[in-house]
Formats: sequence, structure tokens, C-alpha cells
Amino acid sequence: MKILVINGPNLDKLGIRERHIYGEESYKELINLINKKAEEMGIEVDIVQSNIEGEIINNIHRAYDEGFDGIIINPAAYTHYSIAIYDALKAVNISAVEVHISNIYRREEYRKKSVTAPACIGQICGFGFYGYIMALEAIVKIIGKLDSSNHSISMQ
Repeated sequence: MKILVINGPNLDKLGIRERHIYGEESYKELINLINKKAEEMGIEVDIVQSNIEGEIINNIHRAYDEGFDGIIINPAAYTHYSIAIYDALKAVNISAVEVHISNIYRREEYRKKSVTAPACIGQICGFGFYGYIMALEAIVKIIGKLDSSNHSISMQ
């Protein structure tokens, strides 16, 4: 199983930006955490980060082109207004989970709306880096239950 993890703008500055919101751990520590969990689970992950909306969209398209089974995406600020990322997620029809380190629903009013979440099978927010672990576990479990004929969850 192959999962693409896409991180959006400013996440490369974790550990130095707004520590009271995002914590003290660095982006490198996040990558190490994800890779360790993926190895324990026996799955392949490819982790990318971009501050550019078009590159995020290109990576979503790449997930389709390269046969990834799932996507974990933290669109960061693009969450709140990127119809283009929403459209890309819908276009590729790959199960995706949206992750946010902070709880976007306890922040500024403009951050409480996610235009990208409806293109995903679920959203995890407010659990810090652990949200990525939760997303890995959830997407692997859910993908395993998907009925490939109609992309719905099988109730077996």
C-alpha cells in the first residue's frame, strides 16, 4: 500500500512558527514520526511539502498517475479557500484524509471553514503531530474496506 502525504504552506517552518499553536517539534521530526509509523505498519509513504498551490495540485495528480492508494493532506492555509485543491482531490478519486495540527474550529473565524474537507473521506484536527498517525491508521483501515466497484465503504 502506498500513501502520499502532502503538506502545505509554512509547515516546513514547524518548530519555529507560532510554537504556542504548532508546538516545538520541527518538520524533520514530523517526517521521522510518519516514516517510523509507516514502517511499523508495513506501508510505503512519500512525504512532500510545498508552499505553492500548483505544486500541491501536481502532487495530487501524481498520486493518481503513480497509483497511490491514498492521500493524507494538510493543505494548511489553502484549506480555507482553495477550490483548486478541492477539485484536484475530487478529480483523482483517491481516498484522502485531511489533517491539521491545530484545531481549526477553535481558531480565528476565517479558519473554521474548510473547502477541501468535503473532497476527503474525513478530517482530523487538533491532535498535533499525532493527527498524522491517526490519519495513517484510519486511511489504511478504510482503504482495506473499500469496495473497488463503487468506492463505498463495505459493511462486512
